[in-house]
Amino acid sequence: MKFCIIANPEKYSVEEPLKQVIDWCAKNDVGVSVSLKLHSQFTNAFKNVSASVHEEEIEIIEGSEAIIAIGGDGTLLHTAHLIKSNSSVPVLGINTGKLGFMANIQPDFIAEALNQVINKMYLLDKRTLLKAEMPSGNCYYALNEFLFTKRDTSSMITLEAEYDGVFINSYWADGLLISTPTGSTAYNLSAGGPIVLPNTPVMVLTPINPHTLTTRPLVLPSNRSLRIVSENSTGNTLFSYDGVILPEETQLDVTISESNYSVQLIQLPGQNYFETLRNKLMWGMDKRKV
Repeated sequence: MKFCIIANPEKYSVEEPLKQVIDWCAKNDVGVSVSLKLHSQFTNAFKNVSASVHEEEIEIIEGSEAIIAIGGDGTLLHTAHLIKSNSSVPVLGINTGKLGFMANIQPDFIAEALNQVINKMYLLDKRTLLKAEMPSGNCYYALNEFLFTKRDTSSMITLEAEYDGVFINSYWADGLLISTPTGSTAYNLSAGGPIVLPNTPVMVLTPINPHTLTTRPLVLPSNRSLRIVSENSTGNTLFSYDGVILPEETQLDVTISESNYSVQLIQLPGQNYFETLRNKLMWGMDKRKV
C-alpha cells in the first residue's frame, strides 16, 4: 500500500503530526510519496523511511491508494483543487489548524485512524465542487464558495442574479456568496446563511450585508445554472473562488453550476456530520446546563 502526504511546508505545526504519519508508515510497511518541497523542509522526519519524492505535488498522487492531508481546512481545499480530476483517491484530513471542520482527525488519533484506513474500515463522503464559467471560456472551481465582494471602496456594489434564465433580484450589498453544502459552514454561515447537509444537490446564494433587510439567502438546486452579472460596478468588484482572487474582468458575467469534479473524504467509524457540528461549532450547546 502507498500513501501520498500533502502538507504546507511553511507551517511548522505540521512537523510533529508528519513525523507520526511517517513513523507509522515505516512500521507498517506502507510506501510514502511526497513533494520535494515538503521533503526538503522536514528532512529529519523522513530519515527512517525511503520516500518517493517528486518535483510537482500532482505527481505524488499517481499510484497512491490514499491521500493524507496534514493541516487545516485550507490544506483540504488545496488538496481538493489538486486532485479534482482524480477523485478516485480518498483523502484523510489530519487537523493541525484551529477549527479543522473537514480535516477532523486530531494528532493524538493518527495511529488509530491510519490503522482503520489500511484495513478499509471507513466510508467515503463525496463532496462535489461548483463550477464558474466566464464569457472568455475560463472555468474555475470551488469546494467551499465563490465570492463577489467590493474592492477598495466603502460603496456597496450592485449585482444581478438570474437562475435558469429567470431573473431573481438585483442585489445592492457588500457582496454575494455562492456556496456549496461543504462551504455552508464557512463564510456562508458567518454571513447568516443556512447550514446544508453535505451531498445535498444544492447551492446557496447569500447576500453580504444587503441594503434591503428583506433580502435573505436562497437555496437553489445545483442542476441548473445561476448567473451573476456586475455591469455597472465591475471595476469595484472582486471575484474569488475558495479564497483565490482572480484578475479583474472587463465585464463580470459568471455562470455557476454543479461540476463533474468531486473529492472523496474518508469518514471513519463513529464519525458523522452532526457530531462534527456539535464538536466543532458547539451546535445546539446550551450554556444554561451544568
